[in-house]
Amino acid sequence: MGMVHQLVQQAIHAGNRLRQVLCALCVTVPMVLALMSCEREPVLYLHHDNQVNFDFAVIELSLDVYWDYNIGFNTSYDWRTDWYYGWDDEDNRIFGHLGYVMPTAFDLRRYYMGETGQDHHTQVDAYYVKGNSYTGEFRLGYWDLLVWNEIGQEVQSVVIDETSSLDSVIASTNQTMNQARYNPRYTHSFNQPEELFAGYEQNLNIDKNLKGFTYDSVRNVYVKQLNLQLEPRSYIYLTQIILHHNHGRVTGVSGVSNLSGMARSTNLNTGVTGNDPVTVSYDVRMKRDVTVKGEQVDIIGGRLVTFGLCGLNPGAISTRGNGQPTRANDRKRHLLDVDMQFNNGTDSTLVFDVTEQIARRFRGGVITIDLDMDTVPIPHRSGGSAFDAVVDDYDEEIHVIEM
Repeated sequence: MGMVHQLVQQAIHAGNRLRQVLCALCVTVPMVLALMSCEREPVLYLHHDNQVNFDFAVIELSLDVYWDYNIGFNTSYDWRTDWYYGWDDEDNRIFGHLGYVMPTAFDLRRYYMGETGQDHHTQVDAYYVKGNSYTGEFRLGYWDLLVWNEIGQEVQSVVIDETSSLDSVIASTNQTMNQARYNPRYTHSFNQPEELFAGYEQNLNIDKNLKGFTYDSVRNVYVKQLNLQLEPRSYIYLTQIILHHNHGRVTGVSGVSNLSGMARSTNLNTGVTGNDPVTVSYDVRMKRDVTVKGEQVDIIGGRLVTFGLCGLNPGAISTRGNGQPTRANDRKRHLLDVDMQFNNGTDSTLVFDVTEQIARRFRGGVITIDLDMDTVPIPHRSGGSAFDAVVDDYDEEIHVIEM
């Protein structure tokens, strides 16, 4: 562990001290990363400017691309038709942008694998890429490249661990001050991660013949297109609880909701999430008198970012399903709760089982709960509920509604 940490720190310091400009990594519009690399010897095989170029694929930001689920009978999922809560200026102020936001800076890790390639990373070069240029050195041989976006916030929830092993970089979050009811291993819920993109290219061969490169006369460099496309490592869920026949019974919410059974971490190299389920906290807001299919309802809505389901790479699972509805099974139960405030001055936590919806929206999507308030009794005391149902002997009586 100490040796790995020392290697990473040395790589970061070396990147900061680098002076010799032998290659360049460029970000071109829209969000195309380009890596320009070269080697002094043998110059006979290189362009006279001593530069070659690697083009990375574009980052896709559209939710339609990631939420392209087959919902049966070869019908594609249209999340906009299911999303009644909407997204106004106040939502933007509280929650931020509805979808993904284009990154502007990146962390790059280069692993030299020798002239013949090797099984494990033994050294790493660390670089921070901002704007449209990056400088570094390359030797002839095989390389692995890992790129992920810089969060760009003074205070961030995501914790990056690249010292436990050089073979993988792990992103995770820490616990909040909010109590977690559903995961006995942890007493508190966890922060939601920021939006993360990552791409990993292995066994990139740079040889003296520039095999696989073509000459770009416009840029005056030799170019090779890589398969390294930066894809989401965190996934967006839009949740909405539609209160039918509320008639002023629920007057507001505490502002915090929780979703259980989600992965605590993800591997930036492989995209596979950890098998350590946690409850993730996020903010919600209540809107009154929203028209849904001709009915006036109240809606409690919010936006949640998670690492996704446990033990899976959601991006690698097909959304098409050979004509059948698509789903993923992480063998975890997913409960969503919200603390509602009632017109008699009491409050109560309502819990909804959304396991099947999460399984069908394994890359994120809209999670909808329809609640007929005529069937929900008003509690007589705060801090719990007036319901009889108890889930797994929790300390509080909590009404769990199967969805």
